[in-house]
Amino acid sequence: MKFPIQYLNSNDGSGILAFGEGERFQMSGKGTLAKLQEFIQLNSNNYIFGFLSYDLKNDIEDLKSSNTDHSTFPDAFFWVPEVVVKLNQEHFEFVQGKQTPENLEFLNFFIEEETDQNYHHFPFEFKQRTSKEEYLKTVLKLKDEIQRGNIYEINYCQEFYAENSTIQYPFDAYFKLNQLTKAPFSSFLSIDNHIILCGSPERFIKREGNKLISQPIKGTAGRGKTELEDAALILALKNDPKERAENVMIVDLVRNDLSKIAEKNSVVVDELCGIYSFETVHQMISTISCQVKTETRLIDVLRATFPMGSMTGAPKLRAMELIEENENFKRGIYSGSVGYIEPNGNFDFNVVIRSLTYNKENKYLSCAVGSAITIGSDPEKEYEECILKVNRILKGMNE
Repeated sequence: MKFPIQYLNSNDGSGILAFGEGERFQMSGKGTLAKLQEFIQLNSNNYIFGFLSYDLKNDIEDLKSSNTDHSTFPDAFFWVPEVVVKLNQEHFEFVQGKQTPENLEFLNFFIEEETDQNYHHFPFEFKQRTSKEEYLKTVLKLKDEIQRGNIYEINYCQEFYAENSTIQYPFDAYFKLNQLTKAPFSSFLSIDNHIILCGSPERFIKREGNKLISQPIKGTAGRGKTELEDAALILALKNDPKERAENVMIVDLVRNDLSKIAEKNSVVVDELCGIYSFETVHQMISTISCQVKTETRLIDVLRATFPMGSMTGAPKLRAMELIEENENFKRGIYSGSVGYIEPNGNFDFNVVIRSLTYNKENKYLSCAVGSAITIGSDPEKEYEECILKVNRILKGMNE
């Protein structure tokens, strides 16, 4: 097996697979982003893959993360894979590394794992770190912060976790999760003692030439049992004033973030509150874009936009402070980002949600979930939204 391994799966027949050891960067704490930018510049003629932890916020702002960290992901990990293969339906292209018999053997093995749907059961026993009573109290407390004008919106998350867990078949586990979620920003990553099984429907940020694109999600509804019920749920979500308000507030935040690095008057809302249907839920998604100067670096983009507004709130800084005060786990890679950088400087990064994260060393498995709290939030309904989003994964993996 050629580690590290990262797979970015669009669930439309296309994807990109990276594997094999190469130059790597791993760091936590102050100065991480500056060192990461140096690493990117040193390897700028290569494909670079990796992830960004939510806790990079502390390198961008004067913040801290003091909640208990069971998963212990580094703040950033990137590497230059030995091999990168672009997949499109039945076709594949080696864009980095050689098409050796050994590399082809691994590629064929990976594709077979994807097509073989005879999944194992994963009988994980998840516990809820936050009781329902505690969750409801915290939502009321956060609504009070909104009432006082300290924030307008905050993404409040809770963690479900399983101890002494063993993922014996990580590829199988990922493809089973992917079968449950079938999301456009799905990803698998295995490095050293850490595994990410990600079923994300959300893009954080993409660069195409001098264009940046961000697609925050805010607004969720369940899937119906019939086409008629599904259509009614879509209509209700589209016209729900609370869900639209959530989305519009984050659109404004993203517009503001992008404006810090955008060419003058280039920030555009390409789509506001579009409804998109996924395997388990309907989501409200907006698309915001801008133009940047050619010399704009990834570090400049991250300092302006990370962590993503959909996972923090508005205003972002105060929301992140309140997240730290009111959540009872360190987010780490959850609500961070997995992605890659191309040799031409283009990049694409997702939002790590709807995911299982695993530490092989301490056998700790985590599945966090959250929702946006606004002045119009009903604590019971926010709780139900969290359970709706997380149950499909927790129960589905065990079926």
